[in-house]
Amino acid sequence: MSERGEELAANLARVRDRIAAACDAAGRAREEVTLIVVTKTYPASDVRILAELGVRQVAENRDQDAAPKAAACADLPLSWHFVGQLQTNKVRSVAGYADMVQSVDRARLVTALSKEAVRRGREIGCLIQVALDAEERERGERGGVAPGGIEELAALIASSEGLRLGGLMTVAPLTGQYAGRQRAAFDRLMDLSTALRRAHPTATMVSAGMSADLEEAVAAGATHVRVGSAVLGVRPRLG
Repeated sequence: MSERGEELAANLARVRDRIAAACDAAGRAREEVTLIVVTKTYPASDVRILAELGVRQVAENRDQDAAPKAAACADLPLSWHFVGQLQTNKVRSVAGYADMVQSVDRARLVTALSKEAVRRGREIGCLIQVALDAEERERGERGGVAPGGIEELAALIASSEGLRLGGLMTVAPLTGQYAGRQRAAFDRLMDLSTALRRAHPTATMVSAGMSADLEEAVAAGATHVRVGSAVLGVRPRLG
């Protein structure tokens, strides 16, 4: 194995151990939590190494980086998640490779995704991004819809051809009542997930937690954690 391969293998093992320990502490089965490796700013060669190490779920947040990378790795058994703020003019490209869009936060985006999914004959999973710093506003600083907007957006996704409502996603907020309180933020997301599942029982996915706070997310009940730097390291942005 190459030096980079050994580095990624060691990092990945540490992250998997952290998830296992967090599951054990929370009294949860390890199989309840899926690791999504966020490969933004890293080359397709790293994605290939991760695939060899058993990673099957990867995420990107910028289409200009993700599209060529997904194309270069099209032969690999991967599921691609788009986790960044998505503009409607990028939907046509993103719909070509993303199996799941985790950052759905407005009706116009739902409409665009549905149209493109139908055109391509694909089904695209959608997570509603919840902005926990947007109790009084329509969207949060880092994207996302306020909790009060979940129900309407969920109904729209569920009724849109080519889309599948998967559940909820959040990013721990930097401002507002949950700033610096990751566990409280993730607990709130779980409450919102419980409410969502009353109307949409199959929307069971809860995506929360990153490199610095995955333990808090697992303790709260997250089903998926999105980890980038703890696996891949810290490096400058591409381009």
